Amino acid sequence: MRKAIGVDLGGSHVMAAVVEEDGRISSRDEIDIEDHAVDAVMHAVQQTIDAAMGTLGDNRAVVGIGIGSPGNIDPRSGSVLWSPNFGWKDVPLGERLRAHFDLPVFVGNDARCATLGEYTYGTGRGTKNFVLLTLGTGIGGGIVAGGELLLGNHAGAGEFGHHQIRPTDGFVCACGKIGCFEAQASGTGLIRHAFALAASFPRSRLLDKDRDKLGSKAIRKAAQAGDGHALAAWRNYTSDLALGLANVVAFVNPETIALGGGVSSAAEFMLDVVRPRVDELTTTVPRGMTKIVQAALGNDAGAIGAATMAFRGGLTARYAAA
Repeated sequence: MRKAIGVDLGGSHVMAAVVEEDGRISSRDEIDIEDHAVDAVMHAVQQTIDAAMGTLGDNRAVVGIGIGSPGNIDPRSGSVLWSPNFGWKDVPLGERLRAHFDLPVFVGNDARCATLGEYTYGTGRGTKNFVLLTLGTGIGGGIVAGGELLLGNHAGAGEFGHHQIRPTDGFVCACGKIGCFEAQASGTGLIRHAFALAASFPRSRLLDKDRDKLGSKAIRKAAQAGDGHALAAWRNYTSDLALGLANVVAFVNPETIALGGGVSSAAEFMLDVVRPRVDELTTTVPRGMTKIVQAALGNDAGAIGAATMAFRGGLTARYAAA
């Protein structure tokens, strides 16, 4: 069976996995990233790939290496044109890795790779029109339209996090705009909703931790346990999430929207509230036609999707290797 190396490159770590052609991960290696300088990150990526390759008795079965990297990527050359996570501009990531490894190397945006993985081997399997949204520190995602991953004119399609849902009364987004979907409905957004309501719950102990130590998981668990402050924050959060998802339905009209990332671990506690609200807000297409589900591949989606890119010889047919 053919194999590929799938690499999920993030701001704090890099993971390289040996992925079988059926989407299974047979081994993985991970290294923390503390230095965002190009040479330091490149060294960490090379180390994890070398470690992953070292688990194989015969490297001849490996067809290529796929890298999912944050930022705007040129899928043909594999250059990182701009990455706010790393502060990079015009970094020839693909070229440098091809010079190091005697294998084809493909580079794509990490969220688009995760979408490809979830579409091919997860909840998108069998659909033609599919959206993945990852609800973590921010909101990433991707679109499959007519069975093809949609990249847009300059490989930037799928940045759902930065459409505004509350442009006059929302939180200030890291991008500088007010009320972006990401600012309101990411894991960070849930924390911000809890702080915004603090004055209404003067006896609440939900925010006793320092702000930089408070995670969205703690707020969600408190809400599930019936804490009034957490429940109020959760209601505001899920209302904003539903508003953004209804917009996605209007923009793309997918068969399925899969929710991944840390906040999605709330599963039915989230979906039971969000699904009917999305239906209420849907006006441009028949209601109830888009399934909203929890993503199946979890944190492995990025590496599996990057490996899928290597199996296919490119992120899409348009950018397949000649």
